[in-house]
Amino acid sequence: MRNRTMKMVVAYLLTIFILLFLNFLLPRLLPGDAILAMYSGHETLMTEEMYAELVRMHGLDLPLHEQFFIYLTELAHGDLGYSYICHASTADLIMGALPWTLLLVGTSFILSAVAGIVLGVESSWRRGGRFDKTLLTFMLLLDGIPSLAIGITSLTVFCLYFGWFPSTGAMTPYSGAEGIEYIKDVLWHLVLPLATLTLSMIPGDYLLIRNSMLLTIREPYVLTARAKGIKNRRIKYLHAARNAILPFATRIGIRIAYLITGALFIETIFAYPGLGLLTYHAISNRDLPLMQGILTVSVILVLLINIVVDLMYKKIDPRVGYAY
Repeated sequence: MRNRTMKMVVAYLLTIFILLFLNFLLPRLLPGDAILAMYSGHETLMTEEMYAELVRMHGLDLPLHEQFFIYLTELAHGDLGYSYICHASTADLIMGALPWTLLLVGTSFILSAVAGIVLGVESSWRRGGRFDKTLLTFMLLLDGIPSLAIGITSLTVFCLYFGWFPSTGAMTPYSGAEGIEYIKDVLWHLVLPLATLTLSMIPGDYLLIRNSMLLTIREPYVLTARAKGIKNRRIKYLHAARNAILPFATRIGIRIAYLITGALFIETIFAYPGLGLLTYHAISNRDLPLMQGILTVSVILVLLINIVVDLMYKKIDPRVGYAY
């Protein structure tokens, strides 16, 4: 067991190092001149001396390995850099956007997981029936629609046409709302981005649980429970679903990564002030420090969640512990 834990720690440390290197390298491989992109609009005022000084100030005149070493050193001290486009600390910008993304992604994760598990269990239990066929067809159709299309359609119909929901932001600017009114305002702005992200995630959860349940309900212990006369609801959720949900636990880390990247498009569509919108502005303006900071925080979040899932999996399924 100790050897397995050490191997897992080494594997995650190696993964972090590789991802940090890619995080450092990929923004530098983008086409164009990073300095001119960061200071666009001032090219005509920039002399050769000013350009050379900016290159030196950003450390872009150093060899790549020296830039990477400086990047790791600053990262170890908690310094994510300075955004020269936003004129603010990268860490402050990320900490300002992160709570909004966590609110959107976290709520969407819970809603899509609950809906996917319940619908998947009920659908598999009624396999071949009208409910199962209708739900399966709908989920397959929904799974084929990109979240971008769902978001644009929601924005057009519910914001621009009917005017039922706000089209941008996470709260009403300068409203001065406090307490319950502030919470209502935030939730009202959250409805459409949350619905879009949740709808794009439910089909995957549903299909995974349904397929897992179809295998589980054929297991001997389920047949034994039926023979004992145990109620169907108890068999479904306490016997079959409890084991069918295990593949979903394995998928949590992957889903979190997808949720973060999927939130980028949705936050951009609805101008929701989270990490996704901040990433869009960073890429558009070639803001290297901000891009690296966002990617670093995203990588750390995803890896931490994967570590927690890996450690907790033995609690979810004790058979994993016996395998070692």
